[in-house]
Amino acid sequence: MFIPVGDTPNPPGRPVVNYLLMAVNVLVFAVVTLPLSFAHPDPRDPAFMAYVRSIPELSQLPLQMLLREVSAYDVFLFRNAFKPGDFGFSPLMLSMFLHGGWMHLIGNMMFLWIFGDNVEHRLGRMRYLVAYLASGIAASLVYAMFSLGSMVPMVGASGAISGVLGLYYIWFPGNRVKIFMMLFPFFMDVVLVPARFVLGFYIIAENLLPFLLAPRMGGGGVAYGAHIGGFMAGLAIAWALDRLPGETAGASNESREGGDDHVRRAEKTGQARVSSLSSLISGAVSAGDAAQAAKLYFSDASGLITREANADDLMKIGDYLLKERRFDEALTLFRRYIAAYPRGPYLDWASLGAGIAILHGRGQTSAAYQYFLQVLDVNPSERARIEAVRQIQAIERNGSDG
Repeated sequence: MFIPVGDTPNPPGRPVVNYLLMAVNVLVFAVVTLPLSFAHPDPRDPAFMAYVRSIPELSQLPLQMLLREVSAYDVFLFRNAFKPGDFGFSPLMLSMFLHGGWMHLIGNMMFLWIFGDNVEHRLGRMRYLVAYLASGIAASLVYAMFSLGSMVPMVGASGAISGVLGLYYIWFPGNRVKIFMMLFPFFMDVVLVPARFVLGFYIIAENLLPFLLAPRMGGGGVAYGAHIGGFMAGLAIAWALDRLPGETAGASNESREGGDDHVRRAEKTGQARVSSLSSLISGAVSAGDAAQAAKLYFSDASGLITREANADDLMKIGDYLLKERRFDEALTLFRRYIAAYPRGPYLDWASLGAGIAILHGRGQTSAAYQYFLQVLDVNPSERARIEAVRQIQAIERNGSDG
């Protein structure tokens, strides 16, 4: 048995929208699903007979047996939930907050609780809500494409939550998921598994393969197409947002800011001025005046100086800014260096410095974690490796479940 129970690291603060979405799902289940699931339908209700006729297995049963097999909730879903053969926007939205039973609800809320907080922290509350609903809509539309004309209701938050998983897959590649493993009586413990492995298994083994085999095996009542559609929507949203002007998602996105833009802008602003400024910075660093070197560096608001200045000088300026707790400025310098030199000689120290700056300056644990992991991926010096491992262990030790 393998059950995900949390992830690490987690962001600071409370994921208000994520908690609100969970609360609405649970409330709808308690107020609508539970009471109607234990109630008998009204045989005089036209929706009751329409529902029975839509399912061949039911249409052959006598009335008394139908009243035992069909609940008032089944009829409610037929009337109000999303059906590919009777498209409507209101049913499309309502279906995201309806579930078929306890296990359906618990499974969905567990995944939302584990993965939603990091994504909400990355997006912000309103954008997270929009991304969640947009993923749910996309999931339903993909499901409808493969179920044209079907009058079987589709319910559940799985499609929207799959969108959250797609966003998580792109933005938190270094995170790890806590998996409770029980191979009784031989093994029972919580293990940490790379998030991308867990999510890749979810989308391929638990959805894509069953979806492809469904015509021969039967779908088992699971909307695999909706899960796949939601996940792909999440991937697409993350891809699009990462390419918006001004987006700085974290370590995984820095290398996309290539050097070509810096070169083109340097040609426009004048290479001579930048070279002169670089010489002044080197002079200030040599004289031990890191404060003046930092002032000179930030006098070039465009950041073009990053490609011209001596890399060793930049690291010394960054170290000075960290010691002075000028974390935002340090983060800017280190990010510029990572963007300008994605294979530079000091990439380990720049990634380490960016992680420390964003952790202590902004409290963004998850983003810092990605930077520290990046240190280990770039053939770091022994000192940088030891410090990155120490930071990673501290985050994992202090991080709360999510």
